[in-house]
Amino acid sequence: MTSRRSLLLGSAALVLAGCDRMKALFEPGAKFNGIDITGAQYARNFALVDAHGRERTMADFQGKIVVIFFGFTQCPDVCPTAMVELAQVKQALGADGDKLQGIFITVDPERDTPEVIGPYVQAFDPSFVALRGSPEQTAAVAREFKVYYNKVPGKTPDGYTMDHSAGLYVFDAQGRVRLYARHGIGAELLTQDVRRLLVSG
Repeated sequence: MTSRRSLLLGSAALVLAGCDRMKALFEPGAKFNGIDITGAQYARNFALVDAHGRERTMADFQGKIVVIFFGFTQCPDVCPTAMVELAQVKQALGADGDKLQGIFITVDPERDTPEVIGPYVQAFDPSFVALRGSPEQTAAVAREFKVYYNKVPGKTPDGYTMDHSAGLYVFDAQGRVRLYARHGIGAELLTQDVRRLLVSG
């Protein structure tokens, strides 16, 4: 009887500890795992086209938590890792997954044609949106988001690669930039931040 009671008390303590940890995530003033850039005078908007040729801006995604990543489809590791983690975040959110919008903006519009970038991005999740622009539009959006990118020549004209910033920009449901998540933050910590934004509105 005593051992059973001890087991029940131990289980209850674990549940309460878990509840306390979850409560701490959503308390006012709780810190984000990503870098809080609320109120930043950059990363405010974009005007690019999706793989179907439709112009998209932040206003199109009002009401959702938007996570933006800048990359290119021939990126060997950083880009696919970031997109896989973002897909894992959506899955971890469960029923709230539909409130998350992943966006991939290419820094290599020359090779990332609509026929290439669309299937690439949707392979990570069918709801994710691929965006591209002209070289001039790409440069303008990169300046707005303070994103670095640079073409690195290869052995052939088409064999170049791209150096680029690798973080994620996270926007709240009102379309305001809130967080910058460094590459490698991981799906678990990013999920916590997205949940916090969902709760805070």
